[in-house]
Amino acid sequence: MARSLACAVALTALLSASALAHDTPGGGEGAKVTLVYDHALPNVPGKSIRGVLVEYAPAGFSEGHTHPTSAFIYATVLQGAIRSQVNEGPVTVYKAGESFSEFPGDRHGVSENASKTHPAKLLAVFVVDTAQQELTFPLKK
Repeated sequence: MARSLACAVALTALLSASALAHDTPGGGEGAKVTLVYDHALPNVPGKSIRGVLVEYAPAGFSEGHTHPTSAFIYATVLQGAIRSQVNEGPVTVYKAGESFSEFPGDRHGVSENASKTHPAKLLAVFVVDTAQQELTFPLKK
């Protein structure tokens, strides 16, 4: 059931890309971040679902970051492989078709293409407060 929902959300977001796509902040070197879906949840007042496509060039990465404290994120790798670390957990490589979650307040210290020769893509689906505009905040150094 969860996998079917993730696939449906991913497909909907990608099909909506031509109508809604625009670049958003949050990329790093070799990373393109695009909002592809944004819709208020009619049965959850004050919450929205947003789909963000992250495209990594070979060896591309995103800087360490957090997300809004209201955000739950479900990410699915669409192409290639993504190296990721959330909080102090292990650095894990997720391949196309695999998913991971981030909970409100989590720190995403590593987010990068696991390949130096092939591109990678992931779709991050946010459930977030509708009023929240920024989805990514750099880690303070």
